[in-house]
Amino acid sequence: MAQSEKGTTACLVGVGVKEILLRIIVGGVVVSAFALLGDLLKPKSFAGLFGAAPSVALATLALTVMKDGKAYASTEARSMILGALAFLVYAWVVGYLLIRRRTPVFATASAAITLWFACAFGLWFVLVR
Repeated sequence: MAQSEKGTTACLVGVGVKEILLRIIVGGVVVSAFALLGDLLKPKSFAGLFGAAPSVALATLALTVMKDGKAYASTEARSMILGALAFLVYAWVVGYLLIRRRTPVFATASAAITLWFACAFGLWFVLVR
């Protein structure tokens, strides 16, 4: 067995079939609900936005509460909020540079990811640590 296969197998040993099925069901229901919400809104470009990150975050938090308790889930939720705030800064800077300065997309997005990293860990250092 290769090293990567051993790591994957070791991760799954402590996870029961019930938990895996629960993750699939909760994740599917939440993602489907957000996709339906996105389909109801105009413009249709919101469908992808609502079908991705918010639904996965909520499903993850629900499963975390069930498995590890509310205190641990609140820490995870706070981390998600700080990451989202850092992403807003990243998205604003990338949008500004692409639209106003007409910089190349790949170079701009790649360089600005360091900004997200700095914002996320800066927020963590100031507010959480």
